[in-house]
Amino acid sequence: MTRRQLLKIIEEGESLTVEFKQRYSEHEKIAKEIIAFANTAGGYLIFGVEDNGKITGVWSEKETAELLTECINNHIEPTPEYTIHYIDVDDVELVVAEIFESEIKPNRVQDYKAELDLRTAQVYVRQADKSIPASREMIKILQAQSGEKPLIKYEIGKNEKIVFEYLEKNEYITVKQLEEIANLSRRRASRTLIKMVRADLLFIHTRNNGEDFYTHTGKI
Repeated sequence: MTRRQLLKIIEEGESLTVEFKQRYSEHEKIAKEIIAFANTAGGYLIFGVEDNGKITGVWSEKETAELLTECINNHIEPTPEYTIHYIDVDDVELVVAEIFESEIKPNRVQDYKAELDLRTAQVYVRQADKSIPASREMIKILQAQSGEKPLIKYEIGKNEKIVFEYLEKNEYITVKQLEEIANLSRRRASRTLIKMVRADLLFIHTRNNGEDFYTHTGKI
């Protein structure tokens, strides 16, 4: 990364793939941001920049990099791929953690469990310019993205037709809404919507409070 490239990224502000940090904070807070990037589309965690884009620099680039490395290697499972850049801007030092999108998802806060536990796993995704908790449905979709192929041949059944009919009159549908209109259990309603996402029939969106809703991709 060059100085010019970094300045352009800072000028454009925080986004799906960019987060500013004035200084290094607790490992858990930094891990949350890194996990969200790894589970979504990758991104840049830039230390030494305030939320409004003002460049202040870091107190110690060496200490910031060491804390970053410790956080990534010891507080995140599985360990995401990353590169640390050191950039001098106007006589102050910035440290940039470039996080690559993970091939094995979901990344989570290290809990020292052999397998991911949906009940306790701390998984985060990126939504606009925020890192937010992933719902169970989102976690299952992340698992499917790394472990399975998309559902190309997918049979449209009664429940899927109910979803499409509902979306003809409404902007989005939730698991709870599908439960009610199709008289399904939460598990069955959730499974239906997850499969429709995997089949590229629906988009999944997550609100800042972690609640999911689904919209039509327009492919059927």
